[in-house]
Amino acid sequence: MPVSPQAYRPSTALTEIADFIADPVAPADFPQTIIRFRNDRAAAEIGLETLTDAEWTAHLGRFQPLPDTLPGPFAMRYHGHQFRHYNSDLGDGRGFTFAQMTARDGRLLELGTKGSGQTPYSRSGDGRLTLKGGVREILATEMLEALNVPTSRTLSIIETGEALHRGDEPSPTRSAVMVRMSHGHIRIGSFQRLAFERDEAGMKRLVSYVLRHFYSEDSDDPVRLLTLVAQRTATLAARYMAAGFVHGVLNSDNINVTGESFDYGPWRFAPTWDPEFTAAYFDHSGLYALARQPEAIQWDVMQFASSLRLIAESDPLIAALEGFATTYQQEIVTALLWRLGLTPRGGTEDRALVQTFERALRESQASLDRTYFDLFGGQVPDHYDETWNGLRDLIEPYAPRRPRDGAYWQGTPESMLIDEVEAIWAPIAERDDWTMLHDKVARVRAMGRALADPVTAA
Repeated sequence: MPVSPQAYRPSTALTEIADFIADPVAPADFPQTIIRFRNDRAAAEIGLETLTDAEWTAHLGRFQPLPDTLPGPFAMRYHGHQFRHYNSDLGDGRGFTFAQMTARDGRLLELGTKGSGQTPYSRSGDGRLTLKGGVREILATEMLEALNVPTSRTLSIIETGEALHRGDEPSPTRSAVMVRMSHGHIRIGSFQRLAFERDEAGMKRLVSYVLRHFYSEDSDDPVRLLTLVAQRTATLAARYMAAGFVHGVLNSDNINVTGESFDYGPWRFAPTWDPEFTAAYFDHSGLYALARQPEAIQWDVMQFASSLRLIAESDPLIAALEGFATTYQQEIVTALLWRLGLTPRGGTEDRALVQTFERALRESQASLDRTYFDLFGGQVPDHYDETWNGLRDLIEPYAPRRPRDGAYWQGTPESMLIDEVEAIWAPIAERDDWTMLHDKVARVRAMGRALADPVTAA
């Protein structure tokens, strides 16, 4: 197969721990495999952009093993707290990990699936993904990547020709299999299962594996791992907030120990700065509402610390946990200044600006996307009312992080509100017209280039 020899760096690292963390499984035999989305931009990073469509389908739809990587798919085992209730009956029920590569920075990347068939953990599920669910995953990951949120990336969506019945979609509905590219599928829930089973040897091996392959550290220190996870997840929480993104289901089995967001079900972007805005219709108490997300992720990290008590003393774990709050307070300022296109000045000035900005957003209930667009680079437009007067004075000394030049700043701000998501899906469902989706992805990527740090702009 014509992989790019300079970029394709296969790995078999998962086989080091597969005996206690995963189970070999077989993919479903789908009646059809029609490529609907191939992310060649992401594929180029791992040497797969040169695949023909037939090869793409064979490896990312039929899951024939890629050269020199995993011998076959593995479904991950894990437990987790779901809406604060412990559940030991979990695991990959409609997905698996089937390939690993070494990224440019030396960290491990994995290709995992959603909708690839039943596994030992499917329970009563059919192991499938709706095509609409796949489309929503594309839109979530593309928008989050553009907004500087650490996220998995949707590599492939292939329609599979089955009619699925779901309670939350008009049925029967079309089916698909998705491939995501991310830094691993080890969750807080993976460690919770080992703690539940009192598997000290497995816990030590998993700590060492994660530190070595995802943090590039030659260590087996659980306190060090907790310190890093607390920092990465606090950064994720801050960037969720700056993006106005609500994940919807921040259970401990949905929190990756690399601090990378993934697994997008009932997600939403908030139209305004509404602390109580929720994404999941079944989140009746607002546990995972917009403003409660940092607390929710911190609670999950506390469960991670509790699991590590199997092999570590409590006091150093408690000390490491304190890093979450410290990092979050730093990162929320950094993330909001980034979104506003401002170069940080340091000290109390940055915090004062962010607090004033948040207050004005809350009081005005202005559009988040419009406001970020208008204020990018440090100017409050004249037509903004007196609610924004305090910010005008504070923002004046700030230098722009990058200039407002290029086509994006001559147009209108991109958003990803639920009405547009539904509007993008409608022509696909009605007449198999994918134009709106592909146009939206192109515009979101253009926004990402306009927002990106100049040094790292694609």
